[in-house]
Amino acid sequence: MRHDRAIQNRIRMARFPVIKTMDQFDWVWPKSINRLQVQNLFRLQFIGNKSNVIFLGGVGLGKTHLASALGYSACLNGNTVLFTTAIDIINTLSAAQFAGRMKQELKKYTRPALLLIDELGFLPIDKKGADLLFQVISLRYECGAIVITSNRAYKDWPEIFNNDSTLTSAILDRLLHHAETVIIN
Repeated sequence: MRHDRAIQNRIRMARFPVIKTMDQFDWVWPKSINRLQVQNLFRLQFIGNKSNVIFLGGVGLGKTHLASALGYSACLNGNTVLFTTAIDIINTLSAAQFAGRMKQELKKYTRPALLLIDELGFLPIDKKGADLLFQVISLRYECGAIVITSNRAYKDWPEIFNNDSTLTSAILDRLLHHAETVIIN
């Protein structure tokens, strides 16, 4: 019972919008997805290696579903997880910075074994927001795994970060150094 309560607690603390599993994923819908690559990710070795997974593809192709399913599987296997959106990170950290609680709020994003960042690139991010997101990614670099979903190709990422090519390069450098990219068409 203690083991089951611990799993339920990890799932609750992860803040998934909806519980998803890989078994529920419709492999027929995307025209192109590397099924073996995705199935290999569910071995969860990337969490222990503190590396990253980036799901790239258009709207409605299952990026969030797969990210949530990875997080759910990680919870079942004893890992701490946090699911959030890029904009929620920025808004939370902006408020914390204003209130003088930045250090405490950053811990919320650096503590879990796996951080799921959904919808990167869905909305444009200003300079301040990009700097805050960079702090989270930089603090997690080689210290914790990240899963990101984005509807933008890497070449379009400067547009996400207020056309700041230096900041975009720094973010991509930390994300892609130890990363696996899953492209869904």
